[in-house]
Amino acid sequence: MRRRSSAALVCAGAILLAGCAGAAGERTGERPGADGRGRSPAHASSDIRGPDRGGGRGGLPPVVDHVRTRDRVVFLTYDDGAERDPRFVGLVRERRLPVSMFLTDSVVGPGYGHFARLRAVGASIQNHTLDHPALRGLPYAGQRAEICGQQHKLRSRFGIRPRLFRPPYGTYDTTTLRAAADCGITAVVLWRASLGTDGDLTYTRGEPGLRPGDIVSVPSGEPASLTLTERTERLLREIRGRGLRVGRLEDRL
Repeated sequence: MRRRSSAALVCAGAILLAGCAGAAGERTGERPGADGRGRSPAHASSDIRGPDRGGGRGGLPPVVDHVRTRDRVVFLTYDDGAERDPRFVGLVRERRLPVSMFLTDSVVGPGYGHFARLRAVGASIQNHTLDHPALRGLPYAGQRAEICGQQHKLRSRFGIRPRLFRPPYGTYDTTTLRAAADCGITAVVLWRASLGTDGDLTYTRGEPGLRPGDIVSVPSGEPASLTLTERTERLLREIRGRGLRVGRLEDRL
């Protein structure tokens, strides 16, 4: 986040576009709504690398919303697991899309089979907590239970131990980083761009427009005029139009 002196100005403009929820200190990436599950991105920083809190110092995982690279790639990440569009599996297979799925156990529910099919065609499975709480300010034990609990769930379902973690709503603190490290997480992943339910992109910081190394978040669970497959196809056209391609995030972190 930018410092407190500029956060208010950034959020005042962003509220009109994306429901900004900024605060000084660690990043707030989504604004919880009345049900605690809102999806409004908000972040401000002039550093193209993004937050990079922790940065590996003291054993804490780095926090990233952008990958420093000269390759003309962006990274597609999907949150929660609420949308289980069967056509999306075909799209990932046909386009060989190296997408990253950040799953929440209470959202996925009985739908893990869908994500097993996605994993079989090249998607990676990553951690987004058990129950999707806003972690910032919670005690260590509670944060650790949410992160490690989902690690155990994903290991039992898929036989994997995810290395990447996305905190719900993008909110976190140093306790989150400590808990994540203790659960085997090597990087905390935020985003610079977010795909809306209408298929349009909004940006959490910097100039609008996709740049090489950007991490794109595709939230799920909100009413949408376009299916997940349709929104992704629209996003892929935008990516191609900027001379970019989709890269595998796990290879860069």
